[in-house]
Amino acid sequence: MSTTLDAHNPRPENVAEPQRTDQVPGRVLPGYAQPVGFAIWLLVTGAVGALASFLLLYERVRLWNDPQHVTACDLNPWVSCGEVMQSWQSATFGFPNIFIGVVAFPLLIGVAVSLLATGGRMPRWYYHGLQAGAVFAFGFIIWLWYSAVYTIGVLCPYCMIVWAAVIPLFVVTTARNIVHGVIPASAGVKRVARDWWWVVVAVLYLLVFTSILLNFTDAFIYGF
Repeated sequence: MSTTLDAHNPRPENVAEPQRTDQVPGRVLPGYAQPVGFAIWLLVTGAVGALASFLLLYERVRLWNDPQHVTACDLNPWVSCGEVMQSWQSATFGFPNIFIGVVAFPLLIGVAVSLLATGGRMPRWYYHGLQAGAVFAFGFIIWLWYSAVYTIGVLCPYCMIVWAAVIPLFVVTTARNIVHGVIPASAGVKRVARDWWWVVVAVLYLLVFTSILLNFTDAFIYGF
């Protein structure tokens, strides 16, 4: 189903309207690009990220109150939330990174609810803002992943849950915006976004897992 605008009576740019899909006539949008499907993706990733963020906040508060506290995810020398929390990377912007997740993921849940309530009929700037947030989140977890794996040398399980939530959030949001024309792209790029988004998610998960496997071999052999 496609939507067209009357050339003699165009809508103002800031008025909510369905996004362009540039689909082949008769071809159904993939589930993640449909209003309800996309909102559910945001809701699930937001809920998972929020849960991990609040668990991290709980452990961080316990450590503030008792420096000797052993967090629930302190498993061995290679897997320890408490050890990662002591690094400077855990407060990249001068305050605990945890606060970003505690605010951002509930906000994402709110975005998901707003899309469900409106059937996805939000102004284009709304999706641009969502895309900007997804890009920031993805870039930030790349930095945190690199820091944990190659600099600190210790993994934080709750942090990795956040990584696992942000990866599909970024890919699905970007693919959805490409398909709907929010992000200008060629027909070939739109085809890849429509049909192969899940491969990108799988490849990113595989790259993260491989980097951990290669850099924490001793943890897999001796730590469990």
